[in-house]
Amino acid sequence: MKDNTIFKRTTLIKQIEENPHWDVIVIGGGATGLGVALDSATRGFKTLLLEQVDFAKGTSSRSTKLVHGGVRYLAQGNIDLVKEALYERGLMLKNAPHLVSNQSFIIPNYTWWDTLKYAIGLKIYDALAGNLSFGKSIRIDKKETLSRLSTLKNGKLKGGVVYHDGQFDDSRLAVNIAQTAIEHGATVLNHFKVNQLLKNSNGMVNGVIAEDVETKTPYSLNANVVINATGVFTDEILKMDNPEAKNIVRPSQGIHLVLDKSFLPGNDAIMIPNTNDGRVLFLVPWHNKIVVGTTDTLLDSHSLEPKPLDKEVDFIITTANNYLTKKVSKKDVLSIFAGLRPLAAPKDKSEKTKEISRSHKIIVSNSGLITITGGKWTTYRRMAQDTVNRAIAIGKLKNVSCKTKSVKIHGATESHDKTQHQYIYGSDQAGIQKLIKESPELGETLHVRLPYTKAEIIWAIRYEMARTAEDILARRVRMLFLDARATLEIIPVVANMLAKELNKDPEWEQQQINAFTKIANHYVL
Repeated sequence: MKDNTIFKRTTLIKQIEENPHWDVIVIGGGATGLGVALDSATRGFKTLLLEQVDFAKGTSSRSTKLVHGGVRYLAQGNIDLVKEALYERGLMLKNAPHLVSNQSFIIPNYTWWDTLKYAIGLKIYDALAGNLSFGKSIRIDKKETLSRLSTLKNGKLKGGVVYHDGQFDDSRLAVNIAQTAIEHGATVLNHFKVNQLLKNSNGMVNGVIAEDVETKTPYSLNANVVINATGVFTDEILKMDNPEAKNIVRPSQGIHLVLDKSFLPGNDAIMIPNTNDGRVLFLVPWHNKIVVGTTDTLLDSHSLEPKPLDKEVDFIITTANNYLTKKVSKKDVLSIFAGLRPLAAPKDKSEKTKEISRSHKIIVSNSGLITITGGKWTTYRRMAQDTVNRAIAIGKLKNVSCKTKSVKIHGATESHDKTQHQYIYGSDQAGIQKLIKESPELGETLHVRLPYTKAEIIWAIRYEMARTAEDILARRVRMLFLDARATLEIIPVVANMLAKELNKDPEWEQQQINAFTKIANHYVL
């Protein structure tokens, strides 16, 4: 077993106390920032990543759980983005096979013209994947469509087109990327907030002032280059650099509902290409539940816990009910979650969010601060490569080539039996089993409706840098996203285990219960 003490917070804090100077400081621990930290560390740069709350706390834990080229972007003619994303999808399956899987999707067709259009469009999608294809798309007749999608309305159905894309666990991948970066020599800390940028006498950014959120200890840290990878918080960092800076990000909200598997039995996902608002709707099997989404609602403000709007909930339920024989009502929703996409601010009122490019953008400020924004989970590795390359191009780092195309993510293992829930731990499964062997009570499940065990809680605290009840139940063990009511019932048990592991007093334990209960209630519809 690898050395797991490298993930201890005390070990990581000691590294910043001993190293006042870094090659690269990354602000933000979502998909983008973690990707940059891994890229930078594997090139041999001394790398520090600071995340104000927890890895993937924001948008990166609230995705549609797809690793995809984006059939929708193909329809918009954005061939380059689709090709890049399909290539990256292939690398993600190779480098994180324990978390990324091949998922079949069926597009139900209700006119012969649809059948033709999607059959041809998806052949182009297949071709763009080249030798990293997930499987060929095929037309299927009405009978086969209904046998594979037993809850689909018969109506005017003509048949379907089957294609393949990827499905994954977003926040688990984020945590595993953080671990991989640490294994490659980076220092990666959650619950560590950057409050100020440091500048030299020429006004060039050369570090940050940050504080350990747990102890309130401030640290002054210098770096050759500072990278802003803060998603919807991008503009806040840009304003630390220049108070006059114009906003470059406009948050667009996407919500998802989680339903019982009985709404879509079988192994196939559904992709509905034409909804009333012109977006696509996905119904995707995930951890033995169904994730349904998403919406695209431009907002004027952003927060760490965005709230779904009633009209978004109604849109998803109405659209799903147009296609399913098993009627969805609000009481069927096991969990509801909202995420904010950091889109480039529209140039004018007429630009619709679904038309704003999802390709990423790198901005170098006059002060030398580098900002990476936009993009999508699937292209996180390429975004990181481009960002570190830009730092090299402007003379901040020495010229070393990117290594991440072949870097295996922590836990990567080829052999995994996906019929039992612990497959997502990959090679770490053995460690969890060892905990249960040493303390059999850790084999107990936490809640009758979900398969998760106490051992997974302990594993998250000791080896996955979880510091709060929310870190554990939202982003290590995905209970909050799968069954919010069940999660509310087990918060006290988990807070107690956490307090014992971290040597905290009963008052701290109660604070954990209160804070997470407040958040978890937002996930109940």
